[in-house]
Amino acid sequence: MAMVRGIDSREKRYVKVTAVTDEDGRITPVSVEWEDGRVYEIDRVLDRRQAASLKVGGTGMRYLVRIGQATTYLFHEDPRWYVEAKIPRM
Repeated sequence: MAMVRGIDSREKRYVKVTAVTDEDGRITPVSVEWEDGRVYEIDRVLDRRQAASLKVGGTGMRYLVRIGQATTYLFHEDPRWYVEAKIPRM
């Protein structure tokens, strides 16, 4: 397995997400709460599509979101949300 800048692998990490649902049933995430209680506001949803996570497995809606200067994927595998968490090299 190729290693990327101190990251051995990734794992599926379930997170709390605050989202809004519009009148058409379209779900838009607005914030993510990490397991330690930190809350990150989502500045913008750049893309949403039905897709699989190729790094950790699972399917559902994949959201490409911008949080500050970073972009990352957030997955909705109804009814839960998850991210592809980085596992640091030991």
